[in-house]
Amino acid sequence: MILNIGNILSQEQLIRIRSAVDQASFADGRKTAGWHARLVKQNEQMITGDTTMDALRQEVLEHLQNHPVFQMAVRPHRITPLVFSRYRDGMTYGNHVDDPIMGQGPGRLRTDVSFTVFLDDPEDYDGGELVTDTTAGEQTYKLPAGAAIVYPSSTLHRVESVTRGERRVAIGWAQSTIRDPAQREVLFDLDTARRQLFEKQGKTHEFDLLTKSLANLQRFWSDV
Repeated sequence: MILNIGNILSQEQLIRIRSAVDQASFADGRKTAGWHARLVKQNEQMITGDTTMDALRQEVLEHLQNHPVFQMAVRPHRITPLVFSRYRDGMTYGNHVDDPIMGQGPGRLRTDVSFTVFLDDPEDYDGGELVTDTTAGEQTYKLPAGAAIVYPSSTLHRVESVTRGERRVAIGWAQSTIRDPAQREVLFDLDTARRQLFEKQGKTHEFDLLTKSLANLQRFWSDV
């Protein structure tokens, strides 16, 4: 399941974050890529260790984690620290699959879900589309500033070359409590249906049965 989630960040937050990003230090993104991804990765990633930027990373992550649709779609168990990336003229990231395991020691996790939070509006730069390769063919995404896309980390994907302006994003990866993407989609649909039922009819017997089924499926499928 690939899902777009709007309004993760407010306009005030976006202005403040973009201003801070412009003042931060960046390094060649190939330093964090695997040996084969390094051949097609041409972007820049913010250098970690700055307390101001670490606070912004946490701010973005908290807003993402607190969004009900993100919780329903991802059901996160653990999430990597966010990475701020930018693409300027000519920068791109060719076809690749994200590493299946990230981190070291106690922070090591399995990547089930990848996500990108867009920081710039689509009209402010040309190119830079996120392209996923699915059984339905290639799908292209270029979301409004403050919106996020989540997709299975097993997806082959790329970022098209930026030909004007600057594409700034915050990216990260989550290990889900539900390892199988098809099972996550079943739970998402069931959760969506019960919430819509509650909005229309309140806490009915049917709502209770859907809630029971949702809870028991999570109990059957959880990998924690």
